[in-house]
Amino acid sequence: MFSNIRSLIFKLDPETAHNLAIKSLKFNFVQNLFDENKNDPMFKNELFGKNLENPIGMAAGFDKNAEVYNSLFKLGFGFVEVGTITPLKQYGNPKPRVFRLVEDEALINRLGFNNHGAKNIVRRIKSNQQIGLLGINIGPNKDTSDRKADYIECLKTFCDVADYITINISSPNTENLRNLHDQSKLNDLLETIEKEKKNLNSNIPIVVKVSPDINDKEINKISEVLLSNDIKGVIISNTSDSTRDKLINIQKHQKGGLSGKPIKEKSTVLISKFYNLLKGRIKIIGVGGVDSGESAYEKLLSGANYVQLYTGMVYRGPNIVAMIKKELKELLIKDGVKNFSEIVGNKTIT
Repeated sequence: MFSNIRSLIFKLDPETAHNLAIKSLKFNFVQNLFDENKNDPMFKNELFGKNLENPIGMAAGFDKNAEVYNSLFKLGFGFVEVGTITPLKQYGNPKPRVFRLVEDEALINRLGFNNHGAKNIVRRIKSNQQIGLLGINIGPNKDTSDRKADYIECLKTFCDVADYITINISSPNTENLRNLHDQSKLNDLLETIEKEKKNLNSNIPIVVKVSPDINDKEINKISEVLLSNDIKGVIISNTSDSTRDKLINIQKHQKGGLSGKPIKEKSTVLISKFYNLLKGRIKIIGVGGVDSGESAYEKLLSGANYVQLYTGMVYRGPNIVAMIKKELKELLIKDGVKNFSEIVGNKTIT
């Protein structure tokens, strides 16, 4: 069904099409009609102490302003992450800033944390109680003089309404943000966040979202920092500002973060490396090229406890969760398991 209208949607500018999707979800014009595996025990689990219907989440970047998270739950997503949200409202980078690479089944964006600001968004969330597990992704304003203070401000704003908070240190579209992958800088940030959590008397789970463009030495050091702080999860990974050589579309050299099928293998390899270091002590959420049961299966086998997607829905349509569950169930049945969690990190299953 979606394939029939995709060509019409793709005639629109990507950001215009995205805004139209948000409006359609707001008014419930988009519904999940074909999920034959709803409430299937094969997909049930928990995340940070909350029950999940399935391990497939909506990644941050789609619902930047927390406008349609309940509609996304109704589409079948097991959890939804909104944002990235900054303390103050900001426009982001100049347009055009989103590019659709159809031949590559990819997107490039350089949005730059465009959002309505923390105070406006927290009011929206408080007036629209979430019906599923809601993560909130936070980051600093572009022109801030104190990035650490921005993270703390957002933590204070959202700790009572979120089910978890993601510390975004990995967007390629905020200048020098990825410097926070440095071991000492990251440790200082996470120690400050943990101290503030204690001041707030909050047990909110903290998750860190990392870049796919890091080397083995950085992976080792980041893992050490995550384990030495009270970090509950790591999202692997954000968009990539490399991995362009094999792309086909003429817009492949646009500045920004690449997402979708071209970064699938890169993020999966990264998941495996973190899994071997973290040894199950921190939950892994795998992102990057998830658009089918097979791609989700590969992420789980490599060590992801859960997966997220965004670009996959652009190309597969709003019923993508039902499609993934149907395909993933077939693979899990072949493996003879009763729940998806049994294959996490189990590369011996092929």
